[in-house]
Amino acid sequence: MNIGVLGTGFGAYHAQLWTKMDRVDKLIIYGRNEAKLQELKQSLGVEITTDIDDIMLDTTIDVIDICLPSALHRQYAVDALKNGKHVFCETPVCYNLEDAYAMKEAEQLYDSRILVNQFIKFDPAYKYLYEVTNKEKYGKLLSLTLKRETPPLWGDLGLHAIATNLMIHELDFVTWMLGSTEPHSVWGTDGGKSDQALVRVTFQQSNVSVEIVVSSQMPTSYPFSVGYEAYFERGKLVYQESDHMNGSIESTLIEFTPLGKQELLSEPANPYEKSLEHALHCLENGTLSEIEFDAALQAIELAIRIGKKLV
Repeated sequence: MNIGVLGTGFGAYHAQLWTKMDRVDKLIIYGRNEAKLQELKQSLGVEITTDIDDIMLDTTIDVIDICLPSALHRQYAVDALKNGKHVFCETPVCYNLEDAYAMKEAEQLYDSRILVNQFIKFDPAYKYLYEVTNKEKYGKLLSLTLKRETPPLWGDLGLHAIATNLMIHELDFVTWMLGSTEPHSVWGTDGGKSDQALVRVTFQQSNVSVEIVVSSQMPTSYPFSVGYEAYFERGKLVYQESDHMNGSIESTLIEFTPLGKQELLSEPANPYEKSLEHALHCLENGTLSEIEFDAALQAIELAIRIGKKLV
């Protein structure tokens, strides 16, 4: 498979992951920063270009990996599909329904696929939660709280943006787990800072209660953190991951049952790498994927509805 990567920001990390995969025969990266492109050429041994048509019009390119700002995703995804390419797209896939529906229409019109980097589905802790819930290993799931917290490091994550830009990963998981759903309650505050927010969203179904808490207003001393607490009929799972400013990562998943307390998933795994590998396999073999555009569309529709309730 031949891959074209658009973007040298997060695209540089994607390129690093692609070069590790045996099934990738050719990799070419598009960007506007010549110095960054040369650096990637030297470090990864990949082809580079400042002319996007070198990728779009190259008939040997199978997949275009879009790592540009989300506001540009529609334009380049549609162009890629029109030129007979499949698309792997970073999250958030877009910011509005007009873009989302245009991408869906193009996917159908040009008979190519858009897969979206819903990497949370490949994170071992979340994948484990999904699997044990479906198998009822601990009995039925009764209540779930998902959290994502960050200091103000990632630009504007105020009430108008936090659902699509930060909470989207938890919404990816909730729609994966519950299917199409509507929030029972939505609450948020900006604490007097328009580019920061604390938001709590709840979902109620007949047999389970789900809560999402996200914050972009944590103190700078607080690490970027994700996690969950899942209450079952016969046990509880507690997951916590903290990414510290010095680069260290602390991650624990603990199971509590009548038999005692046990730490699970001691071996780390890279969900970004797993997501790319999965996408490549599905696009190469024409098999169905857990990260089809329809799944991302379901989550972004929900994020936009929540966002409207917050502003």
